[in-house]
Amino acid sequence: MDNTQNTAMSTNQKWVLASMSSGFLLENMDVMFLSFSLSEIIAQMHISAAAGGLIGTFTNLGMFFGGALFGLLGDRIGRVKTFSYTIFIFAIATGLTYFAHDINMLYALRFLAGIGAGGEYGVGIALIAENFESSQIGRASSVAAIGGQIGSIVAALLAAWIIPKYGWNTLFLFGIVPVVLTYFVRRHVKESDEFLQAHQKAQETHEKISFGRLFATPHLALQTLGLMVMTIIQIAGYFGLMNWLPSIVQQKQGLSVSGSSYWMIATIVGMSIGMMVFGTVMDKIGPRWAFGIFLLGSAIVVFAIVNVTSYWAMLFAGALTGFFSNGMFGGYGAVISQLYPTEIRSTANNLIMNTGRAIGGFSSVIIGLLMDHYNLYVVMGFLSALYIISFLVMITLPGLKQIQAAKKQAKA
Repeated sequence: MDNTQNTAMSTNQKWVLASMSSGFLLENMDVMFLSFSLSEIIAQMHISAAAGGLIGTFTNLGMFFGGALFGLLGDRIGRVKTFSYTIFIFAIATGLTYFAHDINMLYALRFLAGIGAGGEYGVGIALIAENFESSQIGRASSVAAIGGQIGSIVAALLAAWIIPKYGWNTLFLFGIVPVVLTYFVRRHVKESDEFLQAHQKAQETHEKISFGRLFATPHLALQTLGLMVMTIIQIAGYFGLMNWLPSIVQQKQGLSVSGSSYWMIATIVGMSIGMMVFGTVMDKIGPRWAFGIFLLGSAIVVFAIVNVTSYWAMLFAGALTGFFSNGMFGGYGAVISQLYPTEIRSTANNLIMNTGRAIGGFSSVIIGLLMDHYNLYVVMGFLSALYIISFLVMITLPGLKQIQAAKKQAKA
């Protein structure tokens, strides 16, 4: 970690933050291509809403396997190499989606894209944690996560332009762009001294890097499982909302793909503001307060979208929902990076977050089924209950209490 006391970022810190933000931007752009294409895919392939939801679920299952594989690789061979490999895989798989003309091929390619995208998160967050002070990790992680939201805006604008004119398949051709990023990552981003020292020590002592390290004691096992529950709910809310809200808005307000894309931009702007507020609150007063405020806020505001009747009110409701529901996203990586040692940091981030993606991704299917049989109040009630469960789990985690206590001690 860079221990400089200056507020200005070093050159390497700037390259790390820029590269991770760009990587998350391009990954989110890829994920949101599916969200904006879902209605067209369902109509063109003549499949049910539940089958359409499975497309996102296959992506998340791929993320689980990719996260497990590349998390271990990130700790064994280095963050920078592994990060560039993950980008290359999800970019190629996304570009090949242009040729997917049946549902099984689409499932397969989304699974492959998920393998690459799933490996990226933990490696990127580990790089950030090892290049910034602990008092800066919340904000730095949030800045990188905002890059992901910019990717969603890019996807929305491209969808509004491409889908009506050229069809949903053409949209995925833009997914090949991330390959260019691998050049800049390998050329400019360096491994941190913290990682190099931990890696050398692990080799000298023959320490085994494995998933078992995350469950080595009852305390660690409860901490890991609790964080998994929280990330499952975070991803369930995010993918459930982002995969289906464009379709919900199109139906509720009678909007075109273009109209719902502009509405989604308002939601994403709300998410970005929420991330910066969350990161600042976390760095200032600790993760328990930050998560508590945002989880309870999410449980309430998900109902806002059901009760609006005008387009402008819906824009505001979308921004408010995004502020709370996804403002927390950067915080998970920041917390995990502080709770697990350097030699297993990439593994911990990827396994915990991608378990959340694999299981939480099924919310797309569940919400599809709920939409087929019930009204929107039932759908939002389901999401609200999940956020309350996450809050109850969060207040029981001793590791978060320790981070909170350390922040108080540092200020004293």
